[in-house]
Amino acid sequence: MTVLFATLRRVLKWLAVLALLLFVAFLGSRVWFAQSGPSLEPWHTFVPEEMSVAELDKADWRAYLAREDKLFADVTREVVQKLPEADHVPSNRYFAGSVVYPPNLSQDFNRSYEMAPAGDPVGVVVLLHGLTDSPYSLRHVALRYLANGFLVVAPRLPGHGTVPGGLTAAEWEDWLAATRLAVREAAARAPGKPLEIVGFSNGGALALKYALDALSDDTLARPDRLVLISPMIGITRFARFAGLAALPAWLPAFDKAAWLGLVPEFNPFKYNSFPVNGAVQSHRLTRALQASITAQARAGRLTGLAPVLTFQSVMDFTVSTRAIIDALYSQLPANASELVLFDINRNTKLGPLLRATSYSALLRLLPPLPRDFRTVIITNEDAHSDQVVERSIPAGGMEETVRPLGLAYPLDVYSLSHVALPFPPEDALYGSHPDPDENFGLQLGAMAVRGERGALIVSLDALVRMSSNPFFSYMNDRIKPAPDLPAP
Repeated sequence: MTVLFATLRRVLKWLAVLALLLFVAFLGSRVWFAQSGPSLEPWHTFVPEEMSVAELDKADWRAYLAREDKLFADVTREVVQKLPEADHVPSNRYFAGSVVYPPNLSQDFNRSYEMAPAGDPVGVVVLLHGLTDSPYSLRHVALRYLANGFLVVAPRLPGHGTVPGGLTAAEWEDWLAATRLAVREAAARAPGKPLEIVGFSNGGALALKYALDALSDDTLARPDRLVLISPMIGITRFARFAGLAALPAWLPAFDKAAWLGLVPEFNPFKYNSFPVNGAVQSHRLTRALQASITAQARAGRLTGLAPVLTFQSVMDFTVSTRAIIDALYSQLPANASELVLFDINRNTKLGPLLRATSYSALLRLLPPLPRDFRTVIITNEDAHSDQVVERSIPAGGMEETVRPLGLAYPLDVYSLSHVALPFPPEDALYGSHPDPDENFGLQLGAMAVRGERGALIVSLDALVRMSSNPFFSYMNDRIKPAPDLPAP
């Protein structure tokens, strides 16, 4: 026994030494990153002063827009007007003479906006964008609701739309407080009318967290339906330890270690650079969200949750598709919720290059029948056809219904992506066939990237990722609001 304990102590000692060496190596890599690569730019170091949680909970929509005006004026003064000559390039969104300078485009969608129907609204919807994103991402969904007589409220969440440096100080509680403010405004503008919340990615987590909080807080207006697009219910394990990556940044010489990526800012409505704090706050939000789901389920309150309609790509590098099913849908009661999954293209000409696990991903995700929620799979009619069908199984059912959609998967596209779902092929910035009547500086989704590596200011990975949804028309039809939805 003594020998066994001695051996165990030696093993633990060596494991501790190995862990220490790995940690030192990790910190060394972060120090190396801080000493190499591009320097921090003014848009990385300037941090606009957003409203605090306490201020957000007391403010109304008008006050929020007034503070937003000040934020953008501060960015103009501290960043745009102070850019060094080297940053005066056509691809820099913070150079007033660039092709992607937001104030010069068809509309600056970095700002909060609202859309009102011609007459009295039949309902109201709040749209919540994703991390590093802006209100631009849900503008097509906004038009769908507007066409159906809904008032649209689309807030710019704190830390977004201005400069990437804003995300170095933002916390997920700020985003949730802004969500409460937007819902207060929406409910006040259409009292007694249906209230829906649409959330994309990180915004999906916020929409769900708000709805869960409202189950046990009578001061919060309860939504009648939730629409989640690529929702951030869970993220990669790396995010748990992302905060460690910023440790060297405590020393001024290593301030770049506070960033996971420093990339030229050529996108007018989305940050390309990503701070460590963004990953940290996303992880904290998903932990709080999953804890809320579990707590409300144990308390028996999920029966009061509004129906949840979720759209998700089976292949998603940003959020965990499995977490959407295991952490959310497996907990939901039979409340008319629905999960729509976009499968890989099983007829793509890139098929021989796909990993074997890509083909079996769908089978590994779904729980066995029957399920308490309706399940829809958007997939090829068969492995040799580009035509797409809807395969649906009702809640509690065992039989599948197949419906042709009259849509086709492009042969050169092997899957959708996390960022593609809310953008139609006609989107002027991200679409594969952009609308020529709108000007957003670049047509990122229509670029056919061919050439030698090292010539572009951005990695090829950022340009070849699918950025629009060939099945957006189907998704948009399914999102169609229902004014006669009963309150939960």
